[in-house]
Amino acid sequence: MMRRRLPIALAASVLLLSGGCSIARLEPPRLQVVEVGLIDASVLRQQLRLRMRVQNPNDVELPIRGVSYQVQLAGETYASGESNGEILVPALGETEFDVDITANAAAALLRILGDRSGKNPEYRVLGRVHLARGVLRSIPFEHKGELRLR
Repeated sequence: MMRRRLPIALAASVLLLSGGCSIARLEPPRLQVVEVGLIDASVLRQQLRLRMRVQNPNDVELPIRGVSYQVQLAGETYASGESNGEILVPALGETEFDVDITANAAAALLRILGDRSGKNPEYRVLGRVHLARGVLRSIPFEHKGELRLR
């Protein structure tokens, strides 16, 4: 009788223990552009340095080893970039970092000026925050809005 109960007890223990080890779902961090600086520019290509603020809505610190992202205007990619310095965002806190991007402002400006609908152009910032350690290797993020031209 004891031999029959042992496998059941072991199976129940494994199920109970594995339930407590489930991976907590992290909320995506919020990113905000704080400052924009020009590094180099030509008619077709601009290199910019963005000062970004990342806010961590989670109750655990986020060890970030980099951020990759795209900026889209009116449905087309305007800029892309990556940061590669490791930063630590405190739990329920924020920090700032720099990221260099390459942009094509001429193409975006022509697209926006060519739109005769009268609507404000939409923008979208999307990408991934790459974590330095932990089970999750990256967290996606996305932010949408409209550019107010008037």
